[in-house]
Amino acid sequence: MQRQSNNASGSKKRFAAAWRVLALFCLGATPGFAAPVKQETARMAGLSDLQAWQAQVIEAECGFAASMAQGDLQAFARHLGEHALFFGGAQVLSGRAAVLEGWRSYFQGDSAPFSWAPDQVVVAANGSLAHSSGLVRGPKGDAIARFHSVWRQEAPGQWRVVVDRGSALSEAEKLAAGVTTTGPCAQNQ
Repeated sequence: MQRQSNNASGSKKRFAAAWRVLALFCLGATPGFAAPVKQETARMAGLSDLQAWQAQVIEAECGFAASMAQGDLQAFARHLGEHALFFGGAQVLSGRAAVLEGWRSYFQGDSAPFSWAPDQVVVAANGSLAHSSGLVRGPKGDAIARFHSVWRQEAPGQWRVVVDRGSALSEAEKLAAGVTTTGPCAQNQ
């Protein structure tokens, strides 16, 4: 009897914590909120620093994806670390300027050639680095690759991509992923 009560209590706590993370994410996505306010909001919501950092990285990744969806190269640039490394073509793009030049063509045209959203975010215990990963989808919502990004917290609440690499999906992974045009970043696009 006691065990069931503890499990129910634990489930309720996890559910409440998930709602707090969602609330933090929604508040953090609102323009005008400064990083220290976000961190204080996280503390008031009862989130640990690690949970708050994870929510910030999700927000940053979704903002990064939204910059592509909206065709906003300047917003895309704000998410890049000065010495970012982007893998994926014949050569590695090294530095913000090279990444912007290499990706410029993706921002030309009426719609984005692909989109992405994180399905996994892991933050280092000290909050300095994070890894995000998720599916990359073609314009019709079909899964075409998986991205892996390393983020560095450059100032409180300010995360920038320092390494980005895509990897191909097997046919089985593509089928398992299905087709969708919605996801955790849909509200930002």
